[in-house]
Amino acid sequence: MIRTITATRYVTPLREGGSLPAIVEGDDDGTYVLKFRGAGQGPRALIAELVSGEIGRCLGLRVPEIVLIYLDPRMAKTEPDPEIQDLLRASEGLNLALDYLPGSITYDPVADANIDARLASAIVWFDALVTNVDRTPRNTNLLVWHRDLWLIDHGASLYFQHNWESGTIARAGAPFAAIREHVLLPRASAIMEADEELAPQLTADALDSIVQLIPGSWLYDVELFATPNEHRAAYRDWLLQRLEAPRRWVEEAARARTLLV
Repeated sequence: MIRTITATRYVTPLREGGSLPAIVEGDDDGTYVLKFRGAGQGPRALIAELVSGEIGRCLGLRVPEIVLIYLDPRMAKTEPDPEIQDLLRASEGLNLALDYLPGSITYDPVADANIDARLASAIVWFDALVTNVDRTPRNTNLLVWHRDLWLIDHGASLYFQHNWESGTIARAGAPFAAIREHVLLPRASAIMEADEELAPQLTADALDSIVQLIPGSWLYDVELFATPNEHRAAYRDWLLQRLEAPRRWVEEAARARTLLV
């Protein structure tokens, strides 16, 4: 299950990249980092954020709570910045938000060098599974909060979805060369052990329950699929195909790790 709330106040923009996420307050009195459907890659970035984030949670990794958040475009009337006004108007309806972690700090691979190999390996395995290109030393998308490591910003994962075609699922098992740039790869000395532990957890039922969370209003622009449920099933089938043994993307990650030693 995933909660649906309504944004009640736009607090401040987080001027990172071109998507302009923002801190907002919700009608549940919580504070969230809102990702707009009207920004950047649009709903597909939100789908990646939702699906990958919930997969991470299924694997026991720390991901801030993800909620669907309804945005009333009339909120734009109180914002003086024309760019933000346009973004709010373009994002009417359901968006996505993550629980705001107050006081958290960005993971620093030098200052936070004590992360254990098992956790590092699990995160590397997870990012290789969902083809996340955005967990590098330049942009770690990791937060330290109450001494724990939290994973954020998965909008750049599942990049296959930006070019759906008839052969997309058949190619799902391809190696993921970008894993060599992963910020935690130097500490991930147990990738094959992580594979043995994590892969069995992602059953067809588990993945189906995750893709069913995708709102139908985010699934409308791919002619390959006749219905939202057919589109959701394609995400599930891509992930299941990627998890089929032998997993070349796991072998690629382990090989990339050995080249660092």
